Amino acid sequence: MNFYDNESLEFLFAQVMRLHHHRTQKLLGELGIYPGQPPILFMLWKKDGRSQKEFAEMLGLKPATITVMLKRMEKAGWVERKPDPEDLRVSRVFLTERAEKFRPKVKQVLNTIYEESFEGFTQEEKVLMKRFLICMRNNLNRM
Repeated sequence: MNFYDNESLEFLFAQVMRLHHHRTQKLLGELGIYPGQPPILFMLWKKDGRSQKEFAEMLGLKPATITVMLKRMEKAGWVERKPDPEDLRVSRVFLTERAEKFRPKVKQVLNTIYEESFEGFTQEEKVLMKRFLICMRNNLNRM
C-alpha cells in the first residue's frame, strides 16, 4: 500500500479527519468553544452535576485530561465545579447559565457540521459508514 498516494484509504481518512477538525474548530471557535468540549456539555445537558470520574469513564479519557478540560471550561464560564455534599473528595460539575443559553447554538453548529459532512450520502451509506468506523475503532482499541 502506498501511504503517500492521495487516493489511498489511509491518506483520505487522515485528510477527512483534518478537514472535519478544522471546520469544527472554526464554527465552535466562533462560540468560544473548543472542539473537545461539546461531549462534556452534552453529558451535562443530559444530567447536570456529574463527577469528573464519570466524564473520564464515559469519554475514555484520563482523569488528568478531564481536569485540564474542565479548568478551561470553568475559566470560560461554561461550567462550575462544586464539592459533593456527601463526599467532599468528589468534585461535581454543573452547567452555568451561559452554557444553558448557548445550548441551541452549539446543537446548531454540530448539526451544520454533520449536514455538511454527509451531504449527498444516502441513509444506507451512513449506516454502512457507521459500521465501518465502529469496526475500525474496535480494531484499534485491541492494540
